[in-house]
Amino acid sequence: MCAEGARLYAAALSNGRVARGEVRNAPCLLEFALLRPDPDDANQLRAVPPSVALAQRLHPIEREIQDRRRTAVDLTDAFEPFLAISAQSPANTHAITVLEGIDQINAALDLATAECHTEALTVQPGGARPTFILSEALERAAPLIDRGVGIRTLYQHTVRHSQGTLAYVDRISTGKVEIRTLEELIERLMIFDRTVAFIPASDDRRVALELRHPGLVDYLIKVFEQLWRRAVPLGDEVTYTHTPDGISGVQRSIAQLLIEGHVDEAIARRLGMNVRTCRAHIAKLATTLGSGSRAQLGFLIAQSGILHSTPPPLPPGHV
Repeated sequence: MCAEGARLYAAALSNGRVARGEVRNAPCLLEFALLRPDPDDANQLRAVPPSVALAQRLHPIEREIQDRRRTAVDLTDAFEPFLAISAQSPANTHAITVLEGIDQINAALDLATAECHTEALTVQPGGARPTFILSEALERAAPLIDRGVGIRTLYQHTVRHSQGTLAYVDRISTGKVEIRTLEELIERLMIFDRTVAFIPASDDRRVALELRHPGLVDYLIKVFEQLWRRAVPLGDEVTYTHTPDGISGVQRSIAQLLIEGHVDEAIARRLGMNVRTCRAHIAKLATTLGSGSRAQLGFLIAQSGILHSTPPPLPPGHV
């Protein structure tokens, strides 16, 4: 209560009443029902004992509390048969859980990280990663490293030119961490202790699936292991076999995606590079093969036989 309100209320208690106009600067007196209209004079307000005013304010609150307690008891009684059934036959963990929103996804990842004690497998497609993403990844990886958890991560070759990603890798390399890269990867994948996996369920990655079905998790582990065997350790140099015409492995990958009908943006995203770099490779392909148009380029790629050269065909772009 303000000082003016305390002064006016003390005066009202002492005199029995106070002029209505005087309480304009102390609205709390009316709000708390500490003053009420004087039945003998409309311009005066009479003081109400604070114990009476407090009881009047508390009564509806206490009644609401009692009503909610009765509701809680009724709900408990209603659920009692179901609780008894659950105690006899505990429900199985959901095989597939839909996670909607970044907060819910991060909460599930944080829990899986906290419960992980042996191994974490991750696939991180794309090229250079934003600083805030790397900071979140470092914060999540640190406890795993401290507990001695083995971490194997797959990136795309393009991260080899990202100073931010290389700095992040250097900071986590103190533990049981292995990093390999591939030219093209499947979508993002995270597996903890071979019991729970997370995959995106929308293009913007704001919806994810938490998978705990042993069959699904085991399948994804096999996909990861296949990619891991074909990947190049980050510390080793990536060598590209060129065709006699000087077409590199990256350009062969682009050629494969071109004849599959992918647009430049999709190809760049699949290979973890920016669109400008992708288009520069396409221009080199067109020049090498003597193409004057995109339609002709596809025909010449098919006729050239470059897609039958080593390395072996690319893995599919999805699970």
